[in-house]
Amino acid sequence: MKNNCLIFFIFITNLLAAQAYESIHQLQSKYYSSISTPPVDKVHVKTGIDILLDKKQNLIADKRIALVTNQTGVDQYGVANYKRLMDLENTKLEVVFSPEHGIFGETDKEVTYNDGIKNLPKIYSLYGAVRKPTREMLDSIDIIIYDIQDIGARFYTYISTLGLVMEAAAELNIPVLVLDRPNPIRGDIVEGPILDIEYQSFIGKYPIPIRYGWTVAELAEKIIQENWINPTPQLTVIPMEGWNTSLWYDETTLPWIKPSPNIPNLETALIYPGMCLLEGTNISEGRGTNNPFQWFGAPWIDSRVLSQKLNNLKLSGVVFVPKSFIPISIPGVADKPKYENQLCYGIEIRVVDRNKFNSVKSGVNILKTINEMYPDSLIIKEKRLNKLWGSDTLLTELKEKKVSKNFFAAEAITILLLFILLIN
Repeated sequence: MKNNCLIFFIFITNLLAAQAYESIHQLQSKYYSSISTPPVDKVHVKTGIDILLDKKQNLIADKRIALVTNQTGVDQYGVANYKRLMDLENTKLEVVFSPEHGIFGETDKEVTYNDGIKNLPKIYSLYGAVRKPTREMLDSIDIIIYDIQDIGARFYTYISTLGLVMEAAAELNIPVLVLDRPNPIRGDIVEGPILDIEYQSFIGKYPIPIRYGWTVAELAEKIIQENWINPTPQLTVIPMEGWNTSLWYDETTLPWIKPSPNIPNLETALIYPGMCLLEGTNISEGRGTNNPFQWFGAPWIDSRVLSQKLNNLKLSGVVFVPKSFIPISIPGVADKPKYENQLCYGIEIRVVDRNKFNSVKSGVNILKTINEMYPDSLIIKEKRLNKLWGSDTLLTELKEKKVSKNFFAAEAITILLLFILLIN
């Protein structure tokens, strides 16, 4: 009888494992059969810099300009905005400010420009000891222009820099001109909780959702309307032509320029709002690989089991594939990433329907699943997670749902005993 029980248990276990294995491959086959490609016919879009130079030069005529920008600030031909402004005869570009990652998106650390840059006017970094332009930096400036490509996530620091620049401008009675650019992950989809102002930080400055849906110019207008900064400056926005809120970035004629070192493509930008939450844990979010945020893991994770559990959640528009990787330091991209030079086991996120995929929901479910599977290995950096989430509600939920390390062992024993009782 004991042998019969053992044989029956092994049979049932193998059957369940085979079914789970098959379901994963079914999901993956759906991915390969349904994956979409960017449209052939793209919408011609002109951004704020093109409209300014083509139709609105009167706004900057005879002005001494301060420009806030980085490598994404180009016109429709790929020419840098500072070059276009320096070529104008009746304006003078006096100073350039760069946000996090530098003027060329060249670093993942703080940067200074004490020695200047050839063929550029005076340049200051706003990511480091100074994050808000000082009176001395803005001496003799008539107007500040902001022209940076955002990615539509609340904790992307470029929009925090926008607010700080607007504050400095208001204090010195300098008008601000915001040149609009697309929200690359659509302007009509909103995800995640609104930030509780008690958790305001440089990675969460405004009471907006994680994936907030506006363009940068619309956000600037909202900052003024809602008095999210004080005082508020005189604001003018230059809207785009041709763009509408339902467009993905690759549905436009605009070239993709990597907005920061770890957002190499549009799919990463889409995944980022949810997967950046992993920065509040000891799970590698894929920094130090060629697929940041699309890959995640740790040395103590079982890739196969985790992928099965995540796929069984049947989250819309996404499948989870087992993946192993080794994070390494990449100059200018990832300096000493988590688990540097260690083999990590985890997941590759494959978005199969971007119109149905909910990045924040996926990120939260990933955190909850790992929290339940590995309560003694997962470390939550509480302050960081609260800043990213915008409150302590997610942290509270994770703490309440921690599962004892004995849970799964007890569950297996219970199942085994149940099988024995049924046979007997």
